[in-house]
Amino acid sequence: MDTEPEATSDQAPPPERALSRVDVSPAAAAFLVELTAKHGPLMFHQSGGCCDGSSPMCYPVGFFRVGAVDVHLGDLHVKGLDPIEVFMSRSQFEYWKYTHLTIDVVAGRGAGFSVESPEGKRFLIRSRMLDDAELTEFGLA
Repeated sequence: MDTEPEATSDQAPPPERALSRVDVSPAAAAFLVELTAKHGPLMFHQSGGCCDGSSPMCYPVGFFRVGAVDVHLGDLHVKGLDPIEVFMSRSQFEYWKYTHLTIDVVAGRGAGFSVESPEGKRFLIRSRMLDDAELTEFGLA
């Protein structure tokens, strides 16, 4: 019977991922694998309103230009894909800085400019307040 080798004192433990402001649901992660196969590497920008409400907008890398007015919230880690960067405008971030965001996917019409739009699904944000460890990590305690 094959088993995983046990860690020994000369092996370093696996590195822990730092706390993040963003995450991805299993359903959204699977969908991102499909979308990446069609469109190449992707990124997100959390929209602040206007035409597409407050939907997380998913674009092929390079199709949406981020700048000094945007905050890099973190990266989504999906098995088999390069990290997917997530951004938000600095002014909107001031309202959301105490929250953790999870990108999820549901059935429905996607935002007009986001890559999922023709697929009959749409990304959405699920949020919760940061916990004490996260508040400390992000300098908000």
